[in-house]
Amino acid sequence: MDERGLRARVRTKDGWAVPHAVVTVADMTGQQVSRAQADAEGVVRTGPLPAGRYTAIVTAAGYAPSASTAMVGAAGSAELGTVVLARQDGAEPPPPGPWTIDPVHSSIMVTVRHLGLSSIHGRFDEFGGRIDIAEHVEHSRVEAEIKAATVDTASTMRDAHLRGADFLDVERFPLITYTGTDVVPAGGDQWTVHGELTLKDVRRPVDLGLSYLGTGPDPWGGTRAAFRATTELKRDDFAMPYNQLLAAGIGAIGTTLKVELDIQAVRGEQLPQA
Repeated sequence: MDERGLRARVRTKDGWAVPHAVVTVADMTGQQVSRAQADAEGVVRTGPLPAGRYTAIVTAAGYAPSASTAMVGAAGSAELGTVVLARQDGAEPPPPGPWTIDPVHSSIMVTVRHLGLSSIHGRFDEFGGRIDIAEHVEHSRVEAEIKAATVDTASTMRDAHLRGADFLDVERFPLITYTGTDVVPAGGDQWTVHGELTLKDVRRPVDLGLSYLGTGPDPWGGTRAAFRATTELKRDDFAMPYNQLLAAGIGAIGTTLKVELDIQAVRGEQLPQA
């Protein structure tokens, strides 16, 4: 391999490779003299260059460009070293690839108003899914499913009612599924996931307000990413209109459900063996 040329390693601030980065090299008159794309490891190398002073501009979709000066010696080569690119919106997404949701370290909570005064809180105990982070984050996808019968509100009688035909009808519809098809930046570490929720065989568009909380190593040798997502659902939209009216005309149960998800996902196709 010809070792001449301008060489750089392009990374995010967390140290992940940016494989789609491009280095454009211009001479001191501003004329472009070379252009090259980084490989899968984020390493980019141009062809040989005449000795002299150059401006190297590193760009990648979704990142702020970085410019630096390079001095090419008589051998026709120069090292830029590690070039760190910052996200244009200030938030660094997880590295591309599959991520598996870890239900043991995640939660799905649902809150509904009760008697117009306070709230009832519930959760689902069994769920799972996969997040596919694309190189262009906007093209990422989410697939998740929840076992409807695992609803838990800390009341045996109430949970039995929720599992029945008035609400989740778990005998006929054992799974609640969500498919997120694209992600839109909402500023900073905020994103909006556009997708569809299927509940009781009713499929409707549902957007998630997503916060990305960061990525890091775990004690078991893996890499984890954390997210928090929220949305609101109308019970009538999913064939759950049941309500008991009180004397004052107030429904015993609110018509809107607030859903909060705290998710940890492990990098890879599956969870590590315990």
